[in-house]
Amino acid sequence: MSDLWFNGLEDLELVEGALRLCSQVDPSINATWVELQLEKMLDEAEQVLSRETNEKARFDALLRMFYQEWGFQGDYENYFSSENAFVEKVLQRKKGIPVSLGALLLYLGRKLGFPIEGVSFPTQFLLVVKWPDMKPDYVNPFNGEYVAKHTLLSWLKGAEGNAAMLKPEHLSIADTSTIIGRWLGVLKGALMREERYTQALECSNLALSLVPEDPYEIRDRGFIYQQLNCFQIARKDYEFFIEKCPNDPAADMLKLQLKSIDDEPVVLH
Repeated sequence: MSDLWFNGLEDLELVEGALRLCSQVDPSINATWVELQLEKMLDEAEQVLSRETNEKARFDALLRMFYQEWGFQGDYENYFSSENAFVEKVLQRKKGIPVSLGALLLYLGRKLGFPIEGVSFPTQFLLVVKWPDMKPDYVNPFNGEYVAKHTLLSWLKGAEGNAAMLKPEHLSIADTSTIIGRWLGVLKGALMREERYTQALECSNLALSLVPEDPYEIRDRGFIYQQLNCFQIARKDYEFFIEKCPNDPAADMLKLQLKSIDDEPVVLH
């Protein structure tokens, strides 16, 4: 693993940063194929959109291409699958989650000259198009539909309760590093659910290269090590979490885990 994988993320488009991340987790990914696919999609979009002169009509044409002609769609059936977080798989399957589909659309939109940005809304990743002298348009990248502010408020209330209020910070532009950090968490969670612990461990180590002593990340790494039968390393991670977060409810559970680890035979690695 390169400790410098995150250097220069801000200079990359979101999908390029995500591809770098995914290639760290799974070196077998064909990054060149991904880059060629993006280039091919951009060329095709440029040809189609050249027929439109109105900017909003051009953007609508891009949405139609992406979701109808190319057939990209949100993965309703297997939302939490790791395939929805690996860029290569999203391009192959034409299915994804808001952040992975949004990253593709954001890349195309920015390359085509649209004033489009990513928003890390509390419930999901959004896209915003800030037209000059007009109200911004918000797009749900899961299905390509425009989203009104009252809908965003209902999403927020569904997540945080009826007292929730839509605030400007909920709709602020997200930087690439922040989104990649969350993307990394999504990928790690998916791999852990799929019991792909070796790759999940790589995700955890990548996260710790960003925030070296995050006790919650170290706790998760301990769990992964335990699943990989690396019990003594897991013990150290659990003990670190208990020391740093003694009042967290998880600390008591981890103390029980430590007792079970004591009963395990020592495995040398």
